[in-house]
Amino acid sequence: MKSRSVMSSPRSRALRAGLTALIGLGATLSLGGPATAAGTTYVALGDSYSSGTGTRTYISDGTTCQRSVYAYPALDASALGLALNFRACSGARIADVTNTQLSALTSTTAYVTISVGGNDAGFASVLTTCAQPSWASNCNGAIDTAQSTITSTIPGRLATLYSSIRAKAPSARVIVVGYPRIFNGEDCNAFTWFSPTEESRLNATADLLNARTATAAANAGFTFVNPTSRFVGHAVCDSVEWLNGLSNPTSESYHPSIAGHRDGYAVVTKPAFGLTSTLSAANAEAKAVASADSLARDARRYAAVDRAITPERFVAPDLTTPEVRAAAARAGVDLSSRASIDAADRIYAARQDAARR
Repeated sequence: MKSRSVMSSPRSRALRAGLTALIGLGATLSLGGPATAAGTTYVALGDSYSSGTGTRTYISDGTTCQRSVYAYPALDASALGLALNFRACSGARIADVTNTQLSALTSTTAYVTISVGGNDAGFASVLTTCAQPSWASNCNGAIDTAQSTITSTIPGRLATLYSSIRAKAPSARVIVVGYPRIFNGEDCNAFTWFSPTEESRLNATADLLNARTATAAANAGFTFVNPTSRFVGHAVCDSVEWLNGLSNPTSESYHPSIAGHRDGYAVVTKPAFGLTSTLSAANAEAKAVASADSLARDARRYAAVDRAITPERFVAPDLTTPEVRAAAARAGVDLSSRASIDAADRIYAARQDAARR
């Protein structure tokens, strides 16, 4: 009598098929496929400093959000093995985060990063004003207005936003990310006129926003990451810049470059997740680059609401406008002479500095 293999019976074949299916599901989970393993979900919220504006390479998601695989959220997610939902968008204000980004949060969200507040303070507008010659602009007035907003308005907005984040993602580790100082005290760009005092005040404004944001984050029980010290020696006009100066296109101006995200932001944010990475920075970057299509596909689900966000853009000085021509006439500036433009700029900047003392 011949023996019969137990795996040849119909019941055995069904068991084997079920086992194969379970193994396949396990492989899907380990590869970060459609079924995401618990504790690996990461939602990146915020503005252009989180989306990756300045890296000059953006995913094709049908929006103007300028999301980049070289931005720190993509680099951190790749290094730490997290499933990224990339919601940060260039131009986002606190209200935009609430209205267009918080829907990505759920009770299973494990990690959240967010940078926001710069657009509420009008940073792009302030930089646009201060980049002009001092005889044609009121940089100090623009800075004063921004600092007043940071002190009196933004803390309350952040408190409300942070409360909403906690309500929607009650178990998440939330990492609030600040802004670097952009300037080093000199202006090496040929077509901007930032004075040393203006640069100092602009850096102080970033410090003020970081301080108010850190307090709001602490009150919410969130972790605050301050990138300021990491960017020392890498400001605009430093020998090794991690922040773009005046750029073409101008939308890239005064934002972190690829190096700023890789060597600056990713270095200071990654430890805040409390996880261990087994990938080198180069391998994490390669993995992030390879994720471009999947990130774009996911982001397209939100394209309609993302298009409601208006990008905040720095505008380069234009000395041909009627307003500037009128200001030049009042200041006795010969617009055909760079020497005349610069000499008047120095005189008016000194007068404005004296008036503040």
